[in-house]
Amino acid sequence: MSLSALHIDELITLCKQKNQRAESEIYDRYSKAMYNIAYRIVKDEHYAEDVMQEGFLKAFVKLSDYRAEVAFGAWLKRIIINHSIDFYKKNTAFQIEDLDRILYKVEEDAPIELETNFQNLKVAQILQAIQNLKDNYRMVLTLFFIEGYDQEEISEILNISYANCRTTLSRAKESLRQSLASI
Repeated sequence: MSLSALHIDELITLCKQKNQRAESEIYDRYSKAMYNIAYRIVKDEHYAEDVMQEGFLKAFVKLSDYRAEVAFGAWLKRIIINHSIDFYKKNTAFQIEDLDRILYKVEEDAPIELETNFQNLKVAQILQAIQNLKDNYRMVLTLFFIEGYDQEEISEILNISYANCRTTLSRAKESLRQSLASI
């Protein structure tokens, strides 16, 4: 029987038995999605490839810790995201502002009055606009809108306070709105 016909749970069982063909099948199934996640965070295709592969290695080593409490893809995605963020922090001057020390208040729910029709924008334009934002804004927006994490999870992932995360997300959204308005 071909491994491509097996359910992911069966492949995981084989991987736990150190079956390299099963590991290869899992890699083939998830590598494109995991590469895209890594790329959106590290912003370099070669580094994203390295980060993704290292993330897979880490996942296969830690496979005995996988308890099927969440879908395997979600578990793997979390590993890739964490590994990508760690890589990015180590290899860039990425510093999220410590907004807890800033004394001014931002009104997060202030209405935005733009006369831009955002309905006509294409996904590629929006993704490019996100890529062109400041690193901390890009990171927060990617985790929030693309990866689907909530603010509490983002604050844990980035090791920042919840208030800092909310403020950064609000500012990132405003910066993205301004960027998209010029398109």
